[in-house]
Amino acid sequence: MAQLVRQVMTPGVAAVRPGASLVEAAQLMRSQDIGDVIVADGDRIIGMVTDRDIAVRAVADGVDPLTVDAQSVCTPDPVCVTPDDEVAAAVELMRRHAIRRLPVVEDGRPLGMVSIGDVAVAMDPGSVLADISAAEPNTEPA
Repeated sequence: MAQLVRQVMTPGVAAVRPGASLVEAAQLMRSQDIGDVIVADGDRIIGMVTDRDIAVRAVADGVDPLTVDAQSVCTPDPVCVTPDDEVAAAVELMRRHAIRRLPVVEDGRPLGMVSIGDVAVAMDPGSVLADISAAEPNTEPA
């Protein structure tokens, strides 16, 4: 029997409003120990912003993360899956679009996130990626 996204996804959504500053988005990522947040207007997903987006699309260009909003640097209209999609289909979407995370939506409302790490932990628990994904986060400064 095929595994469904609902069986491997991380439930719950961390979201910021489109006008939230990049600092707000980064602080939410830090407090939730995650690398991405949904940019949403109510229940409608506008986009997704990752820690890499903040670094590459904003900080590297010298913009002020206090004055630039999340919508300005997010990936608009992200590729999504539903909880009833097969994990194999989610993996194929990740591969095709070269992305590591997919929002999980039902009736257009975000429910959670499925990441390549979630898939590794579920499908290949002995892999290096699964070990890294399951490890406690390092929250100490470098």
